Amino acid sequence: MNAIRVFLADDHALVRAGIKALLERMHGIEVVGEAGDGREAILLIAKLQPDVVLLDINMPGMNGLETVARISKEHSDVMVIVVSVASNEEIVAQALRFGASGYLLKGASPAELEFAIRAVIKGEMYLTPQVSKSIVRSYLDRVTGGQSLFEILTPRQREILQLIGEGQSTKTIAQLLHVSVKTVDRHRTELMERLDIHSMAGLIRFALKTKLVDSGEPQ
Repeated sequence: MNAIRVFLADDHALVRAGIKALLERMHGIEVVGEAGDGREAILLIAKLQPDVVLLDINMPGMNGLETVARISKEHSDVMVIVVSVASNEEIVAQALRFGASGYLLKGASPAELEFAIRAVIKGEMYLTPQVSKSIVRSYLDRVTGGQSLFEILTPRQREILQLIGEGQSTKTIAQLLHVSVKTVDRHRTELMERLDIHSMAGLIRFALKTKLVDSGEPQ
């Protein structure tokens, strides 16, 4: 099995060095690069193609949230775990909304760090225990206005969202539903606008979070 390729983005060199030292002791995980600001991170991620990015929120040049959004849009197969000292609800919600797959506090243990990395690689979302379930509920309520998917999406939109969550391509979805690729594209655009999610990876994570798609993991 190939090692999980991890990229570090934090403006503190000592923090990067500490995390790198921890990761190098973990079986099947390798650090392939690092950056001290968001702009540098975007450039190097495009070149190095890591599997997971560990990203600080507060960085010069381009802040962490904007960097998350850029990575999610330009590299939908790269999982981002925000690693921060901040645990307030608004920042966590924004990180998830912008495309983060996980949120970890800098006081986390090495075991939790490893668990988070391995979780997001499997397509799961990881939130540090200190970030309560109410934050996830608040995020979903903010996205849906407190309504269920059956209230805010049409049957066809729910059907397409589920197929997207299952990893089906636009062409395959069109064939399954006996519609044109253009029609699927239109529904996908409407889904993104209605859910305020602006990447395919974000739609997949939303489908998993709302249990529209089975993650395959035992409950």
